[in-house]
Amino acid sequence: MKGDKISELTTNRLSVYLRCLNELDAEGEASVSSDAMARRFHMNSAQIRKDLANFGEFGTRGVGYNVKTLRDHLTSILGLDREHRVGIIGAGRLGAALADYYGFRKANFTVAAIFDSDPAKIGTKLGSVAVLDAKDFSRAARSYMIDVAVIAVPAEAAQSALDLVERSGIKAVLNFAPVSLRSGPDVKVNSIDLTTSLESLSYFLASSEDAH
Repeated sequence: MKGDKISELTTNRLSVYLRCLNELDAEGEASVSSDAMARRFHMNSAQIRKDLANFGEFGTRGVGYNVKTLRDHLTSILGLDREHRVGIIGAGRLGAALADYYGFRKANFTVAAIFDSDPAKIGTKLGSVAVLDAKDFSRAARSYMIDVAVIAVPAEAAQSALDLVERSGIKAVLNFAPVSLRSGPDVKVNSIDLTTSLESLSYFLASSEDAH
């Protein structure tokens, strides 16, 4: 890999490129140029070439990229060529929906266990996944070889959940709680705040109405 550090924006775009390549492969396309890929998926061809150049030379001048080869390279670069095991903290409606989310399986993420502190939920199953006692998270994380934690609890419980995750040695966290969390420098927390996104859309609608 060239360069010292690749930005998160770049890795996010690699994920988009991979999705596009999977679609092209499913359609039977053998090769694609950066220009054709940009036109088809509404992207910037120069940005595609720049991003891919960070990781090597994949294309052939005048031909473009071999779809399967580039797809396999991006899968490896993103670490999706190996299984990641997910532990979901929170067995409420959101946790239940995430446990059944097809996108996890498609991207090689397996929901290994779900955790909750409600005695009525502990010992039950969401689909085929057992709901375990959140107090046993550290032990279960080792037993189930969990390397990604998903926080799907109310805002007031989210920091405690993250602290528990950190003590367990897990370094990758997806947070759905609508709150900013404090984590150590070695832990990566990606937060998805649905409320903030909706409020941004509300502002757009309000601004559009004011303009008329």
